[in-house]
Amino acid sequence: MQNNTLKEIGEQLLSANRILLFPHMQIDGDAYGSAVALCYALRNLGKDAYVLLEDKVPAFLSFLTQDFCLEGEPPFESADISIAIDCSDVERFEKRKDCFFRGKTSVCLDHHMTTKVFADYNYIDAKAAATGEIIYDLLKVIDCEFSPLISDALYAAITTDTGNFRYSNTTKRTHMIVADLYDKGLNHAKVCVEIYENVRKERIALSANVLKDLHIFCEGKAGLVSVTQKMLRDNHASLEETEGIIDTLKSIEGIEIAVLLKEKEDDLIKVSLRAKSYGNVAEIAKSFHGGGHIKAAGCTIHSPLADAKKMIIQAVEKELAKGSSL
Repeated sequence: MQNNTLKEIGEQLLSANRILLFPHMQIDGDAYGSAVALCYALRNLGKDAYVLLEDKVPAFLSFLTQDFCLEGEPPFESADISIAIDCSDVERFEKRKDCFFRGKTSVCLDHHMTTKVFADYNYIDAKAAATGEIIYDLLKVIDCEFSPLISDALYAAITTDTGNFRYSNTTKRTHMIVADLYDKGLNHAKVCVEIYENVRKERIALSANVLKDLHIFCEGKAGLVSVTQKMLRDNHASLEETEGIIDTLKSIEGIEIAVLLKEKEDDLIKVSLRAKSYGNVAEIAKSFHGGGHIKAAGCTIHSPLADAKKMIIQAVEKELAKGSSL
């Protein structure tokens, strides 16, 4: 895949007036923090810029919510530039794709190794720990003045996608970028409290309920848990509050691959996958038309939960068998 340069993309942004940003559905810290940072920077440059959403912002990210975030139709018919942020393919913003392609020029900024090219201009860097790192570089290229809000948003993007700097995607450069954000007004303590220390008791109860049914397989090398709609109702919790459960599962001694199944509807299961050292969960996700990174990936299975569980277990067993033969 041939990338454009950030300079080329920056020139497009500087020459545009109306710009729409499209983070992926089921928005996470990287997609939202990156979109907020870029949108705020574009506004500071005098652009008419908006972040277009199709679902609610999770509570732990609501401290970044600004008046430029919209649900539904934007205030103009078509954008000069539509920018997909942290989206590996158009299915990641399915309900907004018509609006995206109404833009005169399209751009994709992403860091997933499984990204499919769909925009006029593309900058995909699988070595970046988060799309937030790419946005940081882009803002440098267009000579944008960083503000405390931009710095907080980029920090939120990077800390969440690196597991608070614990995941293997974290690099020396990740820390150097964050160090620079401190000089630009970052309030890391505030961001960390909002993201990691502002949890509802219902979320804790849900996690306990989910982990009770932990299934260990592959001779202790894999673990799987499921979240059902009944569990959510019983614990007065939302699907977004499953965030972090898979990291708890992955932290268990001996677990190489952790799997979290989330029942959105009767026949619609969202799957999150994590690997600790040698497992390649991107390959597992890809086999179900999903994507992501080698150590963190996801997919959607259109089957009842019990069937989805069987399919994922078989795929994990197949992947771990490769490791055992090395």
